[in-house]
Amino acid sequence: MMMVPNLPVERQRSTLVRGFLLARTLVRMHPRDFAIAVFGAFIFGSCTVASSKAIEWVVDHVILPRFRDGRVAVGAVVTGCMLVICIGLVRAVGVVLRRTFAGIVKWRVAQDLTMSVVERLVSQPLRWHQRHQSGDLIARAGVDVDMATEILSPLPFAAGTVLMVVMSSVWLLLTDIPLGIVAVILFPLLTSMNVIYQRKVSPHYRAAQAQLGMLSAAVHESFEGVMVVKAFGAEAREADRLAVIAARLREARMRTVSLRATFEAALDAIPALGNIGLLIIGTARVQSGSLTIGALTSFLYMFTLLVFPLRLIGWALSQLPSSLAGWDRVREILDEPVGADPTESLLAPAPGIGVDLRGVSFSYDENTPVVRDLTASIPAGSTVAVVGATGSGTTTLLELVAGLLAPDRGTIAVAGRSPSMVF
Repeated sequence: MMMVPNLPVERQRSTLVRGFLLARTLVRMHPRDFAIAVFGAFIFGSCTVASSKAIEWVVDHVILPRFRDGRVAVGAVVTGCMLVICIGLVRAVGVVLRRTFAGIVKWRVAQDLTMSVVERLVSQPLRWHQRHQSGDLIARAGVDVDMATEILSPLPFAAGTVLMVVMSSVWLLLTDIPLGIVAVILFPLLTSMNVIYQRKVSPHYRAAQAQLGMLSAAVHESFEGVMVVKAFGAEAREADRLAVIAARLREARMRTVSLRATFEAALDAIPALGNIGLLIIGTARVQSGSLTIGALTSFLYMFTLLVFPLRLIGWALSQLPSSLAGWDRVREILDEPVGADPTESLLAPAPGIGVDLRGVSFSYDENTPVVRDLTASIPAGSTVAVVGATGSGTTTLLELVAGLLAPDRGTIAVAGRSPSMVF
């Protein structure tokens, strides 16, 4: 398993900048697979532009002559069919490459991140785990990793779309300057709306992700303590507690979905209005003889084909807030230093002594000492019962002797420096 690189960017930077750095960080984990996926996307984009040119040729040399002259040459039909079929086949190859390797990249990166989080969790000492909720830690190794890698799903297609937009913009302007200007203006307009959207929705995604972690932690605690809940008859209180947390998560996600629906409607309206405008202007250009019907058809066909890829760029941008929220929670675990191993503080006792404690003190917080200045010596081979009231520190004492916790003061010596006898 490879080391997971850090993301060298402050949270105060814009979501767009942090998203770019996150994508670069994740891609560097498996660059070869990502390059193949992008290559497939480039094939798809190039074939999309070529298909519009093929449509223009078919309209001008096959369809229009058939309506105008009543007949069409067999060679023209065969050529048109071969153009459409060959471009379609190559385009299909690009789709297969892109989708296959995009999935491979996503799952391999998710696997690396998950294993890194799990290894960091098992490396932390018991006291570190006592400060964190188990459900929240599970969410960071599962849900948060999945959310962080979601940005990789549309990334290859979005990269190919950038190339396709550049190629198509040049082709549209060369075909007809007035129509090309109208079409090209719509591209940055759609992109700008997506940038505005991801800035607006970013805080809501972070809030929803935090609430999801809290819900996961609460549910995990409820399952772990189900017998205690039943024993005290606290089922209704526990259900109310989970309902409150679930309501917060629902509200956070509803705000996100509501904002997304508003932008989705606007993003759907712009291409439709653009097609109407292009059709009106294009009809006038055809009537004036500046443009052929085939060129206008291919023009509209190209613009229609570009709508979905441009929306995909928007999808990629919309994934940034949620992916960054998941990534931040994952990095909180990976960036936290590993605590010292408590077993390293165990010493070797004098001959004939099994366990020797000298001035041992321990507390979970500064104001509540659990074990205070305890001195005891247990001969090797003897059996000793540690008894006390609930909360008196008996379990903590055994965890200290077992090397699960390190004392705040004092020393602990265990024969052979092996605490396995406790278990």
